[in-house]
Amino acid sequence: MRLDRTCTQDRSSSQADGVVKSLDAVPAGSGTGAALPGALAMIFVGGSVAVSGLLADAALATTQAVRYAVACLLLVVLARLTGRRLVRPRGAEWPWLLGVAVAGLVLFNVALVRGAAHAEPAVLGVAVACVPVVLALVGPALEGRRPSPVVLAAGAVVTCGAVLVQGLGRADAVGLGWALVVLACEAAFTLLAVPVLGRHGPWGVSVHATWLAAVVFAVLGVATEGPGAVAGLRVPDLLAAGYLAVAVTAVAFVLWYSTVTRLGAGRAGLLTGLAPVAAAGTGVLLGGAAPAPAVWVGIAVVGAGLALGLTRADPAGVVAA
Repeated sequence: MRLDRTCTQDRSSSQADGVVKSLDAVPAGSGTGAALPGALAMIFVGGSVAVSGLLADAALATTQAVRYAVACLLLVVLARLTGRRLVRPRGAEWPWLLGVAVAGLVLFNVALVRGAAHAEPAVLGVAVACVPVVLALVGPALEGRRPSPVVLAAGAVVTCGAVLVQGLGRADAVGLGWALVVLACEAAFTLLAVPVLGRHGPWGVSVHATWLAAVVFAVLGVATEGPGAVAGLRVPDLLAAGYLAVAVTAVAFVLWYSTVTRLGAGRAGLLTGLAPVAAAGTGVLLGGAAPAPAVWVGIAVVGAGLALGLTRADPAGVVAA
């Protein structure tokens, strides 16, 4: 967005700073309040399914390189406007940030594309739906806490509801393998960020993950699609990549990591169940058929799981021995 006058720039900076401060004002671990940014992030992700479909024929690596480069630039500009300090990674932080970028972003997107050739979309969706259980088990260990039985139970409920919303599909052995990769990568996007969120915060992790992903995708694009692939991107491709860069990457990443910081990976992971719900709702808004009864049941089950895991006190705040 172009800012033509100094007064407009100052007002925009003040408004952006106000948004950031309002997020920071939510007390750590305060269930529903701290969950709102993450819930919004998952709604952005789920609602982007139709937009991602527009890129089916575009050069994958090149398009993603553009997406993450634009997202990184936007994040850096917003960080300056809101006075957020970005620090350079050091020492042991590099492997964690590289893991977020390579596993959580690059390999995840590759697995979705490769898996789609061997499995129906619902199979990959069900793999992602299992993320709440994985985060509820592994997340607390990275945070030095014991897993919470309440959050584990809530994760299982959310997963069941998300499966009902997604439906089941068919896949061959290769497709199932890619589905497992999708699950691992989706979980890695959150889990590998936990050790570096303390020093870098949501903004820093998002900035470093996006520029690293942009570099990796750019190298892959040049190697597999050719240096001229970017010139072959059509206007619809660039518009779709731009939307993904802004809403699903720059905005959603900061919102998501803000919630992970406040709630912990386990409880935040419950919110991933909102993505398929948002995808179903977006389909209806775009003229699709009304959801089947099983989908409505799934939405209710997801809601029950969220209520169980987010409105009750987490008893697993004790540091593991």
